[in-house]
Amino acid sequence: MTAKFDLIVVGGGILGTFHAYHALKRGLKVALIEKNSLPQGATVRNFGQVVPSGMDLKWQNFGRESLSIYKELQAETDLTVRENGSVYIASNDEEMQLIHELHEINKNNNYESALLSKNDCIKKFDGLRSDYCKGGLFFPQEISVDSGEMIIKLHQLLKEKFDLKIFYNTTVVEINEDKECTCLTSEGTSFYSAKVIICGGHEFKTLYPQVFNESDLVVTKLQMLQTKPQGIYSLPGNILTGLTIRRYESFQECESFDNIKSLEDPNTFDKKFGIHILFKQALDGSVILGDSHEYASAKNSDDLGYELNMEIDEYMINEAKKIIDLPTYEIQRRWFGIYSQCKTKDIFEHNVSPNIHIVTGIGGKGMTGSGGYSKFNINTIFS
Repeated sequence: MTAKFDLIVVGGGILGTFHAYHALKRGLKVALIEKNSLPQGATVRNFGQVVPSGMDLKWQNFGRESLSIYKELQAETDLTVRENGSVYIASNDEEMQLIHELHEINKNNNYESALLSKNDCIKKFDGLRSDYCKGGLFFPQEISVDSGEMIIKLHQLLKEKFDLKIFYNTTVVEINEDKECTCLTSEGTSFYSAKVIICGGHEFKTLYPQVFNESDLVVTKLQMLQTKPQGIYSLPGNILTGLTIRRYESFQECESFDNIKSLEDPNTFDKKFGIHILFKQALDGSVILGDSHEYASAKNSDDLGYELNMEIDEYMINEAKKIIDLPTYEIQRRWFGIYSQCKTKDIFEHNVSPNIHIVTGIGGKGMTGSGGYSKFNINTIFS
């Protein structure tokens, strides 16, 4: 087989797919190669929250670009995008101080947010406990997606509208550049292109083990849970809570953040496992809860294990019950996701040769930041 393309993207998750999308928009001939029958990594094992409000200014700008892209694509087909906003619920005076400071920062960034009183929050979010909530900060432009369905529908749209060539169940075992780039698959098929972008962490590890082992990538294991459907109960938007306020990058830009963090006990259970409590209602009426964070170097990722820590799950359920009175906390599904990120940079970028690029380690920013970042990166690579 002698298929030839302007760009081959290896890895069909959200980061690779958006690289393909922006290349297609430039009129390029693009192939997307995915080793599984469908993406199975961090892209489908996350909350499906698109929350630029939680990121530092650089990635907030990428995230805001992503919001526009998601809404543009939603107009083409149903990607399960819901513009229902995100709210940060403060549980004490320190967290109230931080949301007021972030509100002012976002005024200066021209990013819309609204401070909510305790009564505003309780009226807006059914079941929110008055003994937890002190007030909130609402970002009306932010969205929710059903991650698993969204990536399938996005692939289909790009095939139909832009003639994206997608090769599922195809494993790339070798990539070389001579006069052009050659991708050799495990079945002996060769694909040829002007440029290659590798967006899958698994492929990166297999294809370039030395670069991988010398990288500063770490992997994060996150546990999440999903309740049974909640009947007629409706929970609008993405609900982020006090522990989130104390964790997310955007709040680290607040004047009071360092002092507030210095007063915390670093030895609590939630600190040990990086727990913060999030809520999002899924399309079937169930509520997704989470999450936790356990870390290991990428080359020692197996140290994280493949089992769920039930103590973490029970802790998250008990904390969630202190925040929102749901009709049921009966759990129908438990899982964990794995994503990679860099210790010293916000994303891993490495050029194997002039036209073979590795782009991975976007961390927890993938669903929010990939659309805007990929547009920037494609314009840089093809400038």
